[in-house]
Amino acid sequence: MEPMSQDHLSAIDEQRAFADLSSWRKVRVQGADAAQWLHDLVTADILTLRPGHSRRTLLLSPTGRIRADFTVARDETSLLLLQAPDQPDHVGLLLGPYILSSDVFLEDATTSHFLFAVLDDAAGRVGLAGLEPSVLGPGLDVITPNGRPARRVEDMMMKKQLTEVGEAALETRRIRLGIARMGVDYPAGALPAEAGLEGAVDWQKGCFLGQESVAKIKNLGHPGTVLRHLRSGGTVASGSPVEDGEGTRGVVTSAATGRGGGTLLIVRVPWTARSATLTTADHAALGDVNGTA
Repeated sequence: MEPMSQDHLSAIDEQRAFADLSSWRKVRVQGADAAQWLHDLVTADILTLRPGHSRRTLLLSPTGRIRADFTVARDETSLLLLQAPDQPDHVGLLLGPYILSSDVFLEDATTSHFLFAVLDDAAGRVGLAGLEPSVLGPGLDVITPNGRPARRVEDMMMKKQLTEVGEAALETRRIRLGIARMGVDYPAGALPAEAGLEGAVDWQKGCFLGQESVAKIKNLGHPGTVLRHLRSGGTVASGSPVEDGEGTRGVVTSAATGRGGGTLLIVRVPWTARSATLTTADHAALGDVNGTA
């Protein structure tokens, strides 16, 4: 990852940032059965998704373990699956075997289309139709064919005095927002509750892959670990242990400098420490993040 640019961080703080996410996987889902087929497989409600909107969703194993964490978006003609490129398994390859006799066609658009994320309130300055919210949280995404159309979009954002920001600034923003990331805050194969992603599960929609297993955990048990979004007044590094009065209770999975100083953290702890008062190893207090981070 490139070093942190203060200009990039300032652009995010001042609501004038966008990012080129063209390396993200993009899968177009088409066919007469596309919406119902995908709805029956993933955790989010796909049938009520309106054009121009998106939802974070999960593809689970039959035992309720996360295989892919991605966004489903609907444009005027099809559904789009948008997935971070560092996840171990391509969502299109995972879904392909479930097509069987359904009228569904999957097209990999990763190299043929660009993806730009316009962050937070900067989206209001662009004047382009997009998909809301962004794959990065608040904001919108603009997907366009590569070549001249993509260059026009990028030029327009520059003319609106938006700044293209890099991975380090995006990672700081993610941690400040408390958005969990596969491979960093939770592993592939985690339960949704262990990844803080129960909000990506529509409990009213009925069956989906792994539904019985996650419902059983929700109704009759609990996950082994949970993620907490915490704040420290000092400097804390990723990988640092966290403690309660009885010893080490968890680990910092992500850490970033807060806007007003200190450090914002995502911490993985056992279920029994889900509401415990925690400190760093040198006994500096950790508090839950409330309000603006």
